[in-house]
Amino acid sequence: MKLEFFGAAGEVTGSCHILHVGGKRVLLDCGLIQGSREDEARNHDPFPFDAAAIDAVVLSHAHLDHCGRLPLLVKRGFRGPIHAQRASCELVAILLADAARLEERDAEYLTRKLGRNIKPLYTFEDGRRVVEQLKPRRYGQPFEVAPGVTVTFRDAGHIIGSCSVELRCEENGITRHVLFSGDLGQYDSPILRDPDPVPHADVVLMESTYGGRRHRDRSDTIEEMGRIIAGAEKGNILIPAFAIGRSQEVLYHMGKHFDEWGLGRFRIFLDSPMAIEATEVYRRFHDLYDEEATRLHDRNETMPLLPNLHLTGNTEESMAINRIRSGAIVIAGSGMCNGGRIVHHLRHNLPHESTQVIILGYQARGSLGRRLVDGQERVRIFGRDVPVKAKVHTLGGLSAHGDQDDLARWYERVGGQAPVWLVHGEDEAREDFAAYLAKRSGARVSIPGPGEVLDLA
Repeated sequence: MKLEFFGAAGEVTGSCHILHVGGKRVLLDCGLIQGSREDEARNHDPFPFDAAAIDAVVLSHAHLDHCGRLPLLVKRGFRGPIHAQRASCELVAILLADAARLEERDAEYLTRKLGRNIKPLYTFEDGRRVVEQLKPRRYGQPFEVAPGVTVTFRDAGHIIGSCSVELRCEENGITRHVLFSGDLGQYDSPILRDPDPVPHADVVLMESTYGGRRHRDRSDTIEEMGRIIAGAEKGNILIPAFAIGRSQEVLYHMGKHFDEWGLGRFRIFLDSPMAIEATEVYRRFHDLYDEEATRLHDRNETMPLLPNLHLTGNTEESMAINRIRSGAIVIAGSGMCNGGRIVHHLRHNLPHESTQVIILGYQARGSLGRRLVDGQERVRIFGRDVPVKAKVHTLGGLSAHGDQDDLARWYERVGGQAPVWLVHGEDEAREDFAAYLAKRSGARVSIPGPGEVLDLA
């Protein structure tokens, strides 16, 4: 038995690890690498393993940095099952269809621009084949993914359907319990339940995205968002938001504080076909809500209502938003501003001092969102230099990722005081969290690099 670390060992995106048990290979996640052009170009590289030799995939959740290379895996020979929580299966179908359409569109644009045939990373048909291999699972119900490997999904509280993955591994009379945290949410977040405690683990493979920091108190962050919106006398407000998770939380807060924040004077746009579809998934899986969201759902038979919400599904409606000079709140993807409709809205609105941009989540190195957070005075968008005169606000308290206290709290609820291997974090965050977790919890912590192998026997 062994565990090989591949993607997201020293970076946040590209989650991918292989568990070897009894001659079988189980892949934990197969995520897209995101960030700078150089980082994203690595998605075209061959996998450091034979895709056809993988027996099964276990998916922690439906974000591209965890599932975005599944079409490539299938394209390169993988034919086994992909196990995911039932809500995740629906979200993956939406996410990969959108990603494939963007890939095909960008490839067509580059083919025209460069005068030579540019192929997309993968196609809509590649994404459809992934969906055919998905196997929906429920929380708390064990299932076998390969001889000697039994999996139980636990709610990770990150987005709807997100999982921490318990793996019971048996080989030659030896049993090991491996726990993969997936991405962990904050405790006391809206809509979702808190991360589940896990009874026992011998080895913990753990994310560390925000392992080097503490988030602001969530109530302070919501209050600041309210002040920004209520205080906006003119101009537009842009909110780059991940289509799955963040968009739904922003809408939830706006519905809950509609009168208090003076939202009736705005036109609010959810400008993302994928976020619109994802919001419907959130509505259908209301059995996964926390107590407060359940009460609100039972009262309204839906999420909190926004009477002035416009769902802009098509391109023409999205383009029309850019003719609005004031009074619009635009929630659009992508969350890191690396693509999607938010980039067009930024190009039109960043040069105006009356514009406000609210950044709510992690911004990978090299991304447009990271450059805005870092305070660059000019940014490159669609080949043009765009001056940044807009006010950029960074509100970390609404992150879907837990901070170092949330991560430590989750670890302390795992039975067995197991040793920890930190992944899904930049090196500085991993080093900070390793020291913090060792001091606070007495944990034995390791920081693996890509290609390292952990012997589990």
